[in-house]
Amino acid sequence: MTNQHLYINGSWQQGEGYERDLINPATAETIMKIKEASQEQVATAVDAARSAFEQSDWATHPEKRVTSLRKLADLLERDEKSFAVAETENTGKPIREATLDIGDSVACLRYYANLIAERETATIEMEDGTTSRIIDEPIGVCALIVPWNFPLLLGMWKIAPALAAGNTVVFKPSELTPVTAIKLADLIHQCGFPPGVFNLVPGGGDPVGETLVAHPEVDKVSFTGGSETGKHINQQCAKDLKRVSLELGGKSPLIILEDADLESAVEWTIFGGFFNQGEVCVASSRILVHESLYEAFIDKLVHESSRIKIGDPTQMETGMGPLVSRNHLQKVKSYINLGKEEGASVHYGGKQPDKGFYQSPVIFTNVHQSMRIVQEEIFGPVITVQSFRDQNEAVRLANGTKYGLAAGVLSKNVSQAVQVASQLKAGTIWINSYHTPYVEAPWGGYKESGIGRELGPHGLASFTEVKHVNTSQQLQKAGWYTH
Repeated sequence: MTNQHLYINGSWQQGEGYERDLINPATAETIMKIKEASQEQVATAVDAARSAFEQSDWATHPEKRVTSLRKLADLLERDEKSFAVAETENTGKPIREATLDIGDSVACLRYYANLIAERETATIEMEDGTTSRIIDEPIGVCALIVPWNFPLLLGMWKIAPALAAGNTVVFKPSELTPVTAIKLADLIHQCGFPPGVFNLVPGGGDPVGETLVAHPEVDKVSFTGGSETGKHINQQCAKDLKRVSLELGGKSPLIILEDADLESAVEWTIFGGFFNQGEVCVASSRILVHESLYEAFIDKLVHESSRIKIGDPTQMETGMGPLVSRNHLQKVKSYINLGKEEGASVHYGGKQPDKGFYQSPVIFTNVHQSMRIVQEEIFGPVITVQSFRDQNEAVRLANGTKYGLAAGVLSKNVSQAVQVASQLKAGTIWINSYHTPYVEAPWGGYKESGIGRELGPHGLASFTEVKHVNTSQQLQKAGWYTH
């Protein structure tokens, strides 16, 4: 890559802001230096997006959008390997997981291109002889802000529907993991998108994120990240009723009912809690298991957790890589120490290699609902295991945090699992599985896990304004007054 990492108004620019070292989490070595966007450059990007929205035909030419998004999907699919390698080097996630992320990003682009290609304006014939058309129009300039755990995929969950709907975009990746966003901007440049339709401004929350959220020419903010930051963004947007959607934190439960298959329950627990090093907003970090299974479950969970291959994330056989940064590793370690101080027992794990930002899985037992390790999002390979006596207690424990992003229920009795799911306050609930998002279905949370939904038709709708146009075939008198 060159030293130009900003993409504004169809051209590459060198940043004028903070110079940051991007670190490979597996080696703790610098992989590249990047000059981030200044406050002035962010404003320039917003202005470019505004001009593109008002002066180009992007918003009014759906066929062009469909063609452009399909071409971008083809190029990304062609370059899947190089994107996956870059994602692994920048985030530390295992290469096999990064490869899945790129494939899912391609599928997301194609899904929204197809959704626009097939979309028809709804028409309603009214009883009074008039005709109403319900029109979905783009909102305008959209600021898209994503975290570091799934840099390209979570970005694509916003970029694809925002562009498909006809909006123009200013995209801010995490300051820690901007590499695949830069590579994506290069592909967009190759596709020949109109200048200003897509703009990339790498940098931290201050000044880049703050400038985007506060800018009067930004019509919509879509943010994925921590709940406290989400609250702040919501407050800022509320000042002028700026459109906003927030996909925030989670502390998701996995409920293992009495009749669940023990072996499968352990497999889903490990996948739900330790996939992507536990750096997942929907990670099943709270395991709720029926008391009759508890002892056997713990024994098997410890045994299977010890078989996870931790190491070089570039190797296909690696099951767990390092955490994303030294600071995040310290945060996770502080929660492990906090759990011990609160009286919980480290039933398994906690070792840390000397090199890189690695943290082995940790299983806490002897926990209670008020502990911070049960209530707060740790965002690492740390799970708590609690037993329950009956279904009512399981539901009470599952719903007993401020979050409501996701949940899982494991049982051979599907009808019972469905009944439990109906009582859970969560946006996505898996029965007899966990973790898989589907581009066709909505994604988002209850309570402090966010506002709005991504993916599926709901994801497209979140980037549109709805207009009702009612037409009478001839001009008529209003008839509500007399002469």
